[in-house]
Amino acid sequence: MNLHQKLLQRARQGRPIRIGLIGAGKFGAMYLAQVPRMPGVHLVGIADLSPANARASLARVGWAPEQSEAASAQQALEQGTTWITEDWQALVRHPQIELIVECTGNPLAAVDHILDAFAHGKHVVNVTVEADAFCGPLLARKALAAGVVYSLAYGDQPAMICELVDWARTCGFPVVAAGRGHKWLPHFCESTPETVWGYYGLTPEQAQRGGLNPKMFNSFLDGSKPSIESTAVSNATGLAVPSNGLQYPPASVEDIPYVTRPVGEGGVLEKKGMVEVISSLEKDGRRIPYDIRMGVWVTVEGETDYIRHCFEEYNAHTDPTGRYFTLYKRWHLIGLEVGMSVASVALRGEPTGVPQGWNADVVATAKRDLRPGDLLDGEGGYTVWGKLLPAATSRSLRGLPLGLAHSARVVRPVAKGQALSWDDVEMDATTHAYRVRREMEAMFPA
Repeated sequence: MNLHQKLLQRARQGRPIRIGLIGAGKFGAMYLAQVPRMPGVHLVGIADLSPANARASLARVGWAPEQSEAASAQQALEQGTTWITEDWQALVRHPQIELIVECTGNPLAAVDHILDAFAHGKHVVNVTVEADAFCGPLLARKALAAGVVYSLAYGDQPAMICELVDWARTCGFPVVAAGRGHKWLPHFCESTPETVWGYYGLTPEQAQRGGLNPKMFNSFLDGSKPSIESTAVSNATGLAVPSNGLQYPPASVEDIPYVTRPVGEGGVLEKKGMVEVISSLEKDGRRIPYDIRMGVWVTVEGETDYIRHCFEEYNAHTDPTGRYFTLYKRWHLIGLEVGMSVASVALRGEPTGVPQGWNADVVATAKRDLRPGDLLDGEGGYTVWGKLLPAATSRSLRGLPLGLAHSARVVRPVAKGQALSWDDVEMDATTHAYRVRREMEAMFPA
C-alpha cells in the first residue's frame, strides 16, 4: 500500500521507471492521459503502426506537442520527453527501457512483442488479454525463465478480479465465485460491428467522438471478451469455469450473493470455486437497477457461526443464510489505472495477475454457417465469437483458440453455434503465436 511513496522516491533519486508503450489506441490513450500526472515514471517511447494516430491520441488527451518531439529514444532520455516511432523493435531493444506496456489489442502481434521483450530483459504489462487467453500460461513460464515479470494489466477487469481473489484468500476466506459484470442477452453472441452500438447503448456519433473501434467493442458485447477475461482469471487464480460456457445470471449488486451459490443451495454454480459473469439485463431485456455491468466482484464463504455473526454485526450484505458475502467494485477505469501494474511490476517485482496453470480456454464458435473458403475475422467480427470452456474440454475438441481465428481460412462446413477445431481451418503455422500455442498444448497434456 505504498506504491505512491516508492514512485516519489524514484522521482527524488532521478531514476524514474523507464517505459515503452506499444499501441496508442483507446486503452493506450487512457494511459497516456495519466502518465504526465504520475511521479517517478518516464514514458521514453511510443511505438505505433501510425505515428500520426499516436500524435492524435496525445493531442486528444492533452499533451503539448513539445512533450513528444524527441527524434530518438536517446534524445527522449536526455530531454525527459517521449519518442514516437513505427519501430517497435527499437523500443523493445533499447537497453535503458525496463518495462514494456503491450497495448495493441492484436493477439498475434502481441506475442511477438512480448517474446522479444523477454529476450531483451524487459518486464511486460500485457493489456492484450486476448493473447494471454490462448497462450498466457506459457508466456508466464517464459518470463520466469528469462528472469523478468509478466503481468496482466490493472484497470482491465481480470487483474482487478485477481486482486479481489487475493484479498479473500489472504484474509482466509474460501472463494466461492468471482467475476465481472456484463450487458448480456443470448442473441448478442450473433452481433457484428454493424449492430454493436445499438446493443451496447451508444450512438454512432458518441462512438466516433470517443474514437471507439466497433469491432473491438463488439468483442465485449458478443461474449468474446467476457470469455477471454474469465479465462485469464481462471488461469491466474485456479478457479474453475462452467462446463458449457458462461451462464450470465441476471442480478443486481444486492443479488450477487444469492445467485453465486452452488445449485444445491439456490444459486447457479456447478460447484464452489468458479468464475462467472453477471448480466445487467433481465432475460426479457429489462435493465436491472444498481447493476454490476462495469464492475468486478468476489463471493466468499463464512465457514463458522462466529464469522457469519460478524457479517451480520457489521451489516455485510449476504445471501439469506448469512453464509455467502460479496465484495465488489462497481466500476473500473481501464487504461487510467494501468499505472498500478507498472508500479507493482517495476518497484516490487510483483505482477497484478499472472497465469499459474492452464485451466480454461476460449474456443472460436461460428456466428453463422461457415463454408469452405470463408476467412475468419477474429473476435468481435462477423464470423466467430469466443466461448469459455475448461481447457480439458478444449483439448478433447481440438478447439481452435479464438485468439488465432484471425485470417484463418475455413476448409470444411461449420454449422452456426458449432465450436471450430484445428481441422476446420487452414492456419499460418509460421507465426510465433501459433508455435507458442502448440508448444503450450504439448507442455500441458490432458
